[in-house]
Amino acid sequence: MLLLPCGDPALFRLARHSSQTSIEGWISAIAYGNHQEEQRFVDQAVRDFEAYIEMERNLSPHTRRNYIADIWQFQEFLSENNISINKEIDDRHIHIDHMILRSFLAFLYKQKVKKVTISRKIASLRAFFKYLLREGRIPYNPADMIQSPKIEKYLPAFLSVDEAFSLVGVTFNDDVFGLRDKAVIELFYSSGIRVGELSGLNVDDINWTSSLMKVRGKGRKERIVPIGGPALKALKDYSGVRSTVLQVENSNGENPLFLNRFGSRITTRSIARIIDKYMLISGINKKISPHALRHTFATHLMDGGADMRVIQELLGHESLSTTQKYTSMSIGKLLEVYDKAHPKAKGGT
Repeated sequence: MLLLPCGDPALFRLARHSSQTSIEGWISAIAYGNHQEEQRFVDQAVRDFEAYIEMERNLSPHTRRNYIADIWQFQEFLSENNISINKEIDDRHIHIDHMILRSFLAFLYKQKVKKVTISRKIASLRAFFKYLLREGRIPYNPADMIQSPKIEKYLPAFLSVDEAFSLVGVTFNDDVFGLRDKAVIELFYSSGIRVGELSGLNVDDINWTSSLMKVRGKGRKERIVPIGGPALKALKDYSGVRSTVLQVENSNGENPLFLNRFGSRITTRSIARIIDKYMLISGINKKISPHALRHTFATHLMDGGADMRVIQELLGHESLSTTQKYTSMSIGKLLEVYDKAHPKAKGGT
């Protein structure tokens, strides 16, 4: 059994220029007690995996960051707990004990990490080990022996229709950034796109004549989403003054739709701050994330009688089961319709 080596991340960065990254190099390094060679190998493996999930799996930057952070957290856990490396070598493979993964999960539970986060960390490690298995660096995937925790069901936060109207109806400044903020919020409520999708919009993604936009979702999959009238007007108002921001030249030739004060593409974190700002101004006493506006969009469509498969297409969900969570959120609406429409609903004779 041979565990993935661990160490100070600073040492990993210092070792990045090493050319000895083969399995044979790692085994040789261990034999001579050269821990820096171990670190070089793992650092290269993680960088190779990061390139793989970007280029081949087309995962979003947010997902890639989470995957890599989860892998390094596992390495730090090994280091901080002085977990030793067993030097048994079999057919030049690296053996990773799944019991160490169980210890890592026990550590996370003890830290009261949410089950949904633990589930994601398991997925990150499973994907990493699956990649190493594909590359012939390990003989089996130890994470396959680990079960993800059962995730507790919850109803996502969302705004009522009145609250949504209050949010989009606040007074925005008439400068370029006030108009930008109004366009951001209107577009969120109008389309239900993800915050990363909104941040990633380019100018030429908007079809002004047909009121449609091209959205790049998870895995860089593209879909066409309609833009409501108020959102389209807000976008036109913003686009009319957008050029007053001195735009930074983009190396990849993209022309971001929403710019920050420095002329660069607006970040998802900045968008979250915009939502927080106008939620406070609106007087709505709720803590709402950008994703909650996506839930609001879907819930209001469901309450309005929209077909679930249409909502699935608009949201860019691969599975209908992901969209079905909004049905439980609309039970109140269903009961309201039932009480009004059914002659026996209220115990009548």
